[in-house]
Amino acid sequence: MKSTSLKQLSDWCGGALIQGVPSVESCSISTDSRSLEAGQVFLALKGDKFDGHKFLKDADEKGVACVIVQDLPEESESISCGIIHVRDTLKALQDIAAGYRRSRKDDLFVVGVTGSNGKTSTKDFLLGVTSQLGSANATKGNLNNHIGLPLTALSTEPEHQTGVWEMGMNHPGEIDPLAAIAAPNAAVITNIGTAHIEHMKTQEAIADEKGCLAEVVGPDGFCAMPGDDPYFDHIAKKVRCRMIPVGFEKGEVTASNVRSEAGGMIFDLHLEGGAGKTVRLPVRGRHMVSNAMLAAAVGKEMGLSIEQIVAGLEGAELTSGRLTEKEIRGIQFLDDSYNANPDSMRAALSVLSEAEITGKRVAVLGFMGELGEHEETEHHNLGKVVSEKGIDYLVTVGEKASRIHLGSSRVLEGGNFTEHEEAANYLREILEPGDLVLVKGSRSAGMEKVIKAFET
Repeated sequence: MKSTSLKQLSDWCGGALIQGVPSVESCSISTDSRSLEAGQVFLALKGDKFDGHKFLKDADEKGVACVIVQDLPEESESISCGIIHVRDTLKALQDIAAGYRRSRKDDLFVVGVTGSNGKTSTKDFLLGVTSQLGSANATKGNLNNHIGLPLTALSTEPEHQTGVWEMGMNHPGEIDPLAAIAAPNAAVITNIGTAHIEHMKTQEAIADEKGCLAEVVGPDGFCAMPGDDPYFDHIAKKVRCRMIPVGFEKGEVTASNVRSEAGGMIFDLHLEGGAGKTVRLPVRGRHMVSNAMLAAAVGKEMGLSIEQIVAGLEGAELTSGRLTEKEIRGIQFLDDSYNANPDSMRAALSVLSEAEITGKRVAVLGFMGELGEHEETEHHNLGKVVSEKGIDYLVTVGEKASRIHLGSSRVLEGGNFTEHEEAANYLREILEPGDLVLVKGSRSAGMEKVIKAFET
């Protein structure tokens, strides 16, 4: 955050500066009392299971410039730093982020990213591409919700020319306020799938929710989205901005001659039907090529040459747990353990099935969450996919994941295990050099524990 006065922060959030010098400035806001540094502003969030107001004295002792509170400390005179009093600190955080974004509307180009699958990988590719123009800021970790998005916006430094901000949701009405804070110049929608259908009820409702991001983009902006997505036209009818379709066969950005190699994908990238330029991605999967095309579309609209776009895609650093490939004692693992839903499971299993290997194909799967009434059916359907993809071994962890076996149309080697360590012990018995192992499940399934246990 650029250096901002306490008065400006107070004005942005409609708070009262009840203590402190209005002209004092800070260039950082934090909600984590454990990592506070002198000169920062500490914003005391309050929830059902936590209360930042318990750490005001600690924050003051660390030399913060100001604390933002909704509950006034009983003895405010015991706190020497500035104090901004607000009705709701979460709302204050969001309002400050929106105010800061408005202050940079002319010198910060923001790309908002949402979708049912592939948001983080697409964000990573976008960061690689937009960094070709200069310094860029992007969402870190899972900071893509009502708290994370404001913190991401406020982490944008004066030298950043581009912001690539990811926006997630699992309930109705969550994208719109995030989009209002971000005020994006452009949007990227990776796809409309069935993730979070437990809360959203229908896929059309998911499309409407995701489409809220594109709806806030002005007529001078654009939205990149796979042209073959069934909800492309549905969203296009609601927006003011230009829709840019990408695809393997047709679109303003296309990919041809797609093939896989050890550790990645190779394809020819075409911009508006032009001559192709070969791209080598550092990750496997046809769906990753689609994510890369979305980033390429943004780069094209921002004025980058195809050479710059290719350099950005090939140099992208992908977040761990998203089809990250690693070798452990001669065994190749595809770590896609960060999250899972029916669409992303199918995509990952396709990667496992299509990889050129000399050994066995082993799927180690956890359950898929937030499916509601579709939970049993979707896990059975996943079992069908596993059997159809020619997977040799199916290893699952947990009672919910055991349903995957019930859907298989053929008997598969493997089994269901209660604990991650048990699954890892079984893998030690069956795996040999040349095998390829996919590890995937919803975040709460904790499937990365299988890999950690196997390593020890």
